[in-house]
Amino acid sequence: MIILAATPIGNLKDASVRLIETLEAAEVVAAEDTRVTAKLLRALNVSNRPRLIALHDHNEREKAAELVELARSTDLVVLSDAGMPTVSDPGFHLVQAAVAGGVDVTIIPGPSAVVSALAVSGLPTDRFTFEGFLPRKQGDRLSTLGDLVRERRTMVFFESPNRLAASLADIASVLGDDRLVAVCRELTKLYEEVKRGGAASLVSWAEAGVKGEIVLVVAGAAALEVTLATGVAQVLELVSDGQRLKDAAAAIADATGLSKRDLYEAALQSRASTTPAQAAAHLSFPPRP
Repeated sequence: MIILAATPIGNLKDASVRLIETLEAAEVVAAEDTRVTAKLLRALNVSNRPRLIALHDHNEREKAAELVELARSTDLVVLSDAGMPTVSDPGFHLVQAAVAGGVDVTIIPGPSAVVSALAVSGLPTDRFTFEGFLPRKQGDRLSTLGDLVRERRTMVFFESPNRLAASLADIASVLGDDRLVAVCRELTKLYEEVKRGGAASLVSWAEAGVKGEIVLVVAGAAALEVTLATGVAQVLELVSDGQRLKDAAAAIADATGLSKRDLYEAALQSRASTTPAQAAAHLSFPPRP
């Protein structure tokens, strides 16, 4: 089988007994960086020296089939440099190939930078989304953040310390100066630090220079208060675009939770109260494309 094994994200004491026992017995280990894994084995006082095979972003697709075949005859332990394989680390394509090939995949749970940062952030944890790394280029980053403007769930990102200040400035620009953010740095390590506040308020701190592994936790958007009046306005907008009133009322009811009947009747009353001059003015504008 294939064994996905979580490794410490900073503090070696977070290595589980099960991880150490598995590494002591392993014959083959697929590692994101074989040098890092060799150091880990020594640091954990693992006496076993398994065969190490490099499995990284640049070779995973071509290696996957070979490793799946290997796992048919022996247990294959998969390690990333820190945390859980497949989570913004190599392993996803290997697991896909294993599932397709009927090879069992199991897991040794352990440290996760995503969940650890979420837990200490002080932001809602009941619903969240992991968005990986923000894009390097500002234009792409702004576009990505623009797609998340109305995201209600707490958002978790990885970020480079060199781009942290620019990313915080872009978060403030797109999501709002006061959008709450927790910058989690060097989690579980000696210099662990969590800075919390509005996105704009953290920019100058980040510009002074930040080092280490960074996880950004960003609050989701506040719920929009939808009244019957605003719902009716949305219904009438859909009607002006060519939808039937009944269909428009149903669509807005589904989107807002308002009563379809109330929306329909209020929209009818609103249309009935429109004066001929207002109707003529409305008709003078071409329909939206």
